[in-house]
Amino acid sequence: MNSRQIEVFAAVMKAGTVSRAAEILGVTQPGVSRLIAELERSLGFALFDRVRNRIVPTPEGRTFFAEVEANFRGMDRLRAGAARIRDYGAGQLRVATLSALSSSIVPNAVLRFRSLRPDATVTLMVLPSRDVRDGVASGIYDIGLAADEIDVTGVVHQPFVQPRALCAMPLGHPLAERESIGPHDLSGVDFVAYVPEDRARQRFDMIMSEAGAPPPRVVVETIYAATVCALVAQGVGVGLVSPYAIAGHDQSRIVLRPFEPAVQSRSFLILPPDRPKSQLVRDFIDCLMAAR
Repeated sequence: MNSRQIEVFAAVMKAGTVSRAAEILGVTQPGVSRLIAELERSLGFALFDRVRNRIVPTPEGRTFFAEVEANFRGMDRLRAGAARIRDYGAGQLRVATLSALSSSIVPNAVLRFRSLRPDATVTLMVLPSRDVRDGVASGIYDIGLAADEIDVTGVVHQPFVQPRALCAMPLGHPLAERESIGPHDLSGVDFVAYVPEDRARQRFDMIMSEAGAPPPRVVVETIYAATVCALVAQGVGVGLVSPYAIAGHDQSRIVLRPFEPAVQSRSFLILPPDRPKSQLVRDFIDCLMAAR
């Protein structure tokens, strides 16, 4: 018994005649008759009776056809299941993001995604950008958002957002009276900075140097935008923050002013290499783009 014999048998049962089944299958009538005879020999019972030049299913043939149809339905379910796995994976999405985007864009994207894919589960990790990159490169995460200082070899990447940083200061700070903040305004000021390898920090240092302004007094260095916001709110010092980072925090104890010239916080959307994007991944990327 083989799949071709089963296919021909099912076609004869549905069509009612050998000639019609042969026409549907695009084969000759003798070919259909031969395959039915081979199937009957392998099963050990007759599938059809020949009555007045017609074939009539035997009781065994009808019972066997019910089994065949049940198995066909099972195959259809398997194909549908395989299609779901291909398009949506296991229904689980693993996302890693840098801190600066974890309190505004990413939660907004998750909310949109939940409306679109209510049965999917999202695992969200907030990590340093280098850990986001390493996790995506190794396939631990399906999607990553990382700052532009990462090594992009070994990942698929595209620009994501590059907002202009704002100068954040505690309530009552003398600089809060200014409409905008420039390099010389920050000279000698207690400053909450990003670590030296951060690209936004490097751009800020270059702007200060090009302006001939003495640097601020760095009192704390951190990799996390959320930490900058919290320290500024506590009155530790002034800092530069992405508007996306500040959006998810209590701003009642913080004053925000534009910083000129612009310092941009650039980020990448990164994906694992050599892996086709599932429909689940494509949908979440669409939600991220809409949340920007």
